[in-house]
Amino acid sequence: MAELWITLNDIPEEGKDLVFDDQTFWTDAWKNYNIDARPATPLISEVFILPQDNGCLVRGKTSGAITLVCDRCTADYKQNISTKFDEFEQVATAEDTEPSPVVKTKEGLKIEIGALLWEHFVMALPVKPLCNNDCKGLCDKCGADLNKDGCSCKKEEGDPRLAVFRNLKIKN
Repeated sequence: MAELWITLNDIPEEGKDLVFDDQTFWTDAWKNYNIDARPATPLISEVFILPQDNGCLVRGKTSGAITLVCDRCTADYKQNISTKFDEFEQVATAEDTEPSPVVKTKEGLKIEIGALLWEHFVMALPVKPLCNNDCKGLCDKCGADLNKDGCSCKKEEGDPRLAVFRNLKIKN
């Protein structure tokens, strides 16, 4: 994944607004992590960074849309992406179990802002991409898209040995 390093010494003490609109950052990350997505409208991230002694406050948002493939009917559909975050990031200490996007270098503190943008983008993705909640999917026999047309496949009644349970009613 492409990295977006920002040197915090280059940011004025009152903070700075930054805009990230390079679409290759997203397309390279999708390829790297095998995410079947394509840009529908540009993903634009707006970030405000306020440097602190041992880290920085980062406020940001990403908005745009991507094209995904529906899990049920395999049709392409547009998924809107809208994330907002407000985090304080600091240099990792010996007690921290997770790595920090803020590191200390010869030039001073640096933050890898791409990691934060990617983390919040991934959390905005649907767990199960669906073109709509009522998507009927594909016929498991002939592969017809059940959202467009029905299919002429004969529906099985199920295992005849279990027919006695079809009309079973359970009282609570």
